[in-house]
Amino acid sequence: MQSFIRQYIDNLTDILNNLDLNSIEQIKEALDSTIKNNSKIYIIGNGGSAATASHMANDLSVGLKLYGIRNFDVESLSDNSAVCTAIANDTGYENIFYTQIKDKIKQGDLLIAISCSGDSENIVKAVEYAKSQNVNIVGMTGFSGGKLKELSDINFHIPTKDGEYGLVEDAHMILDHIIYSYYKSLK
Repeated sequence: MQSFIRQYIDNLTDILNNLDLNSIEQIKEALDSTIKNNSKIYIIGNGGSAATASHMANDLSVGLKLYGIRNFDVESLSDNSAVCTAIANDTGYENIFYTQIKDKIKQGDLLIAISCSGDSENIVKAVEYAKSQNVNIVGMTGFSGGKLKELSDINFHIPTKDGEYGLVEDAHMILDHIIYSYYKSLK
């Protein structure tokens, strides 16, 4: 067990030591642009990435607002299980995010899409629609990055072997905390 633990920690440490710092800075700038544009941030993800989307929305909205640091308008589209399951049941799971942003998301808004594989059909469909509305896309990906990596204007990519969800999701959560902690340091 200890050798497995050591290997996991070593792999995560290697990932963190090789993060693309420029992409993190670009994400921060994209977030700031929503304040200048008086626009909204939407965050989407499935499974563990839905939990990251929810956590990120909390940190960027209420977390920063409580300290008087930023007042981002943020919504995690994964959070309303009634909406997601109704859409999935009525029109298909591939539509759960697309339907929520259709005729709502607009130029100046920011869509943060989180997917380890980058190929989740519901993520890709929402991103393609958002791009057709001239919305900037931040993709948070892992493995080879998939289609989301190609579609993203800014991509925070964690290159791992396929199936290494834990490492990718850990790094995505750390990105959230880096950004949140950076903003808190401005106080």
